[in-house]
This record gives sequence, structure tokens and C-alpha cells, in this order.
Amino acid sequence: MTNPQIDYAAMAAQWRAERETTLKATRAELIAQLRALGINEVTAEYEGYGDSGNVEDVNVQPAEVKLPEALVTAVGDFAWSLAYHYHPGFENNEGGYGTLTWYIAADSITLDHADRYVECSHSYDEGL
Repeated sequence: MTNPQIDYAAMAAQWRAERETTLKATRAELIAQLRALGINEVTAEYEGYGDSGNVEDVNVQPAEVKLPEALVTAVGDFAWSLAYHYHPGFENNEGGYGTLTWYIAADSITLDHADRYVECSHSYDEGL
């Protein structure tokens, strides 16, 4: 039973706004570090299903630049958070997966995301 005193839509909107603020701050911090290293592009592959998931891979261009492990983790966390912001709950049940591509010079991000689902076709015939 829902509590009539709680405005769930307002709570969800507040949480979304808070996530957007956090993502914006994290993005600004990360792009400064990536630009300082001469990174042109970041690609992060993520996967989620069965109520969990993670970032599988973080790659950068130029490929010869090696990110410090802490920065790899931070970029992966940012990719996961951004994917979750736009596709909340994608890690549940059959899950979802995707690729975040961040073009550093333009500070433009492309999120290529797919959700998995089970489809059923049911029929019931009686007295044939």
C-alpha cells in the first residue's frame, strides 16, 4: 500500500536532479584529467543482468596512452552511472548492455544501449 503523504514522483524527480548534478561534476573532473593526458576518445563497454553488472572494458585513443588504474576505475564508474541514469534498472532480470563513447575534444558522449527482454507467445485452445 502506498503512503498518500509521500509524493513519489517528486522524490524520483529530486533523485534524478541530484544524479544529474553529480554526473555533471564528475564529467568536468574527468575530462580535465583525460585532456591533460592527451586522450581524444574514451570507449567503455558495460554489461548488466541478474541484478548486477559492471563495466567490462575501458579503452582510450590514442591507444598508446595508458591511464592510471584509478582513472580507469573512475571512468568506468562514470560510464556505469551515466548508463544507469538514462536506463535505470537495466541490470535487472535479463539485463542490458552497451557502449559509451566519449569524444573528448567536443565533450560529446554517445550511449549505444540495448535492453534484453523475454518475449512469450502464448495460446490456449480448448475443445478442439
